[in-house]
Amino acid sequence: MKRGRKKHNDYVKEDRLSDLPNCVLLRILSLLDADEAVKTCTISSRWRHLWKHLPTLILCSSHFMRIKSFNRFVSRILCLRDVSTPLHAVDFLCRGVVDPRLLKKVVTYAVSHNVEKLRVHACCDFQHFSSCFFSCHTLTSLDLCVGPPRTDERLSFPKSLNLPALTTLSLESFAFCVGDDGCAEPFSALNSLKNLMILYCNVLDAESLCISSVTLTNLTIVGDPVYYSTVELSTPSLFTFDFVCYEGIPVLKLCRSKINLSSVKHVNIEVRMWTDYADASLVLLNWLAELANIKSLTLNHTALKVLSLVPDLLKVEFHSLCNLKLLKVKMRIPSSMPNGTLYFLLQNSPSAKVEIVDWR
Repeated sequence: MKRGRKKHNDYVKEDRLSDLPNCVLLRILSLLDADEAVKTCTISSRWRHLWKHLPTLILCSSHFMRIKSFNRFVSRILCLRDVSTPLHAVDFLCRGVVDPRLLKKVVTYAVSHNVEKLRVHACCDFQHFSSCFFSCHTLTSLDLCVGPPRTDERLSFPKSLNLPALTTLSLESFAFCVGDDGCAEPFSALNSLKNLMILYCNVLDAESLCISSVTLTNLTIVGDPVYYSTVELSTPSLFTFDFVCYEGIPVLKLCRSKINLSSVKHVNIEVRMWTDYADASLVLLNWLAELANIKSLTLNHTALKVLSLVPDLLKVEFHSLCNLKLLKVKMRIPSSMPNGTLYFLLQNSPSAKVEIVDWR
């Protein structure tokens, strides 16, 4: 019996990727940096103009040898992108000092095309942002890390932001300005805010930072005690609270203002450097007393050591943590647990589950 010859088409591999609908391909391309997405135009005629319809632009300078090349690329892609395509998100990530004209062009383009998510990580100033940014009604998520590199300088966060749709805000290395009452209260005008991250920010000419929001549900503070000594929360809907301190100890006083913190159910406290300060242990104890209704508590090993410094800890009358369901401890294994600390935390909820997590 003669063997039949294989047809030429049997050797041709199907291009199944190109057969996918545009919406799927654009979803894939949106995960790439913009310069990588543009390079796909050489695959075939099917891909030639596809990148012009990207709903997400990731503009990152790290793929360019020279900043001038990056500037030209960004200007070019903004000119060639299809203007009828809705713009969902823009990430502008630039190493070194950014050209103010380029930043203004990117922000203006994003706002004029009704951007929903904006991330800017660059060395710049708010004066380099176009004025339309401060009253963008479509922006739902904003992530800003701006300012001069490797210095203690911080840019002043503007007192007035008209961003009615903003639900998620992340700020790094900003300085909050003080109002007429001597307190910094930068978020009260953000009426839809639900998620707030404050990283290494401080307060100008004041010791108190007031976070006032009836909609806020998730709060993360990362920083050191030198930035401000009091955080005053007026957040009746707050559900989760995370505090991470890299240097020193959590000496911040967590003050209740008009509304208590009974809504908080999940708390994470991490201290990264150990310092033997007994007064910090009392501050941490007061935090746990104010966060009385939480259901889950996560502490790292250093935070437990701080708490263990409370004088006669096991004799302290403690009426909080009655609703605790989960206590999670992050620690290097093997490592010794501070004597009596877990017993103290679980005395009002002995049936709570305890998890020891190997934290490297």
